[in-house]
Amino acid sequence: MIVTFLGTGTSQGVPVIGCQCDVCKSLDFRDKRLRSSAHIQIGDLSVVIDTGPDFRQQMLTSRISRLSAVLFTHEHKDHTAGLDDIRAFNYLQKEQIPVYADGRTLARLKSDFDYAFDNPYPGVPQVDFRMFENKPFKLGEVEIVPVRVMHHKLPIYGFRIKDFTYITDAKSIEDHEIEKIKGTKVLALNALRIEEHISHFSLGEALQMIRRIGPEKAYLTHISHRLGLHKEVESRLPENVFIAYDGLKVEI
Repeated sequence: MIVTFLGTGTSQGVPVIGCQCDVCKSLDFRDKRLRSSAHIQIGDLSVVIDTGPDFRQQMLTSRISRLSAVLFTHEHKDHTAGLDDIRAFNYLQKEQIPVYADGRTLARLKSDFDYAFDNPYPGVPQVDFRMFENKPFKLGEVEIVPVRVMHHKLPIYGFRIKDFTYITDAKSIEDHEIEKIKGTKVLALNALRIEEHISHFSLGEALQMIRRIGPEKAYLTHISHRLGLHKEVESRLPENVFIAYDGLKVEI
């Protein structure tokens, strides 16, 4: 399994429009962050988690030419706005693309992209919406385990795929959901900034959760400019915790 971090930024990305802070002015490529998304390749299975506003750019940069399915964590625009660009994969593969989400997220997608369903015309995105609940399902022979987390008061989903677990936008995780994650070798977890936030883990909260879960390695994602410079923050992290950056590939 090869995991590619397509984007590691928060909803505004980094740099933030108009900001003159050290992070936003940094020349380090690791401080340039598109909206959060990940690609998982397992044999011929090519899966993307979330299609944010930068989806097209991410597909081109990572040279992804086939898409087996999309998994959605939740309905917020920084995770869904790029769905229209799966049209390129419809054209290449000459088929609908399966899209997996919970019921609430599917309803929002159908509303936001209603032109693809109400009297559709040639060229609209062709999607096969498939609703999942909080229990495992399969993509081909690969089991996907949804992990329910809380984004403030909004229940959203992370995913465990074999020995990799991807969680973004979490503020809390209930004990029985943590049990689903334990034993994972590589964990991707959100860490928005140093200070506490109402709906996202801070750096300290993320590190505390990583210690509790106990993966071999952990990568921080969904990062804002207020976390600090990549090279400075990573130098202070535990030896098994790293800051993910756009384009990072992890083989598991």
